[in-house]
Amino acid sequence: MSLKDQVIEDMKTAMRAKDSERLGTIRLLLAAAKQKEVDERVVLDDAAMIGIVDKLIKQRKDSVAAYTLANRTDLADKESAEIVVLQAYLPQRLSATEVSAAVQAIVAALGAKGPGDMGKVMAAVKMQLAGKADMAMVSQAVKAALAG
Repeated sequence: MSLKDQVIEDMKTAMRAKDSERLGTIRLLLAAAKQKEVDERVVLDDAAMIGIVDKLIKQRKDSVAAYTLANRTDLADKESAEIVVLQAYLPQRLSATEVSAAVQAIVAALGAKGPGDMGKVMAAVKMQLAGKADMAMVSQAVKAALAG
């Protein structure tokens, strides 16, 4: 079963259970997926769905930070709950040590020497680790690998 099919089944389950918070988040995910399909005239595969989930989670994290600064804990809690629902659709993430090891291997393979090679390294890392790791953690690992 593809990830998109799983999301649709989860939406039906949430409807039957009358779980409005979960249902709303799943509908947001499906709307974003449908929008991408219509805009690009493609059928989304699992990798594209994971990319959409990652994007939505990042948006929610940014919102949580903004709401927390504004002392709006009610809205921050709602966004945090949406993050939990969305994270269920992500594959198991790599740990910090696994990310660091993968980045070191890519840096060695490309022969990157310093911060000037960051763009080249990030392009290679994104292709290899997309959907498998938090890209903020990956960026930090690349910076550390190229600095030292």
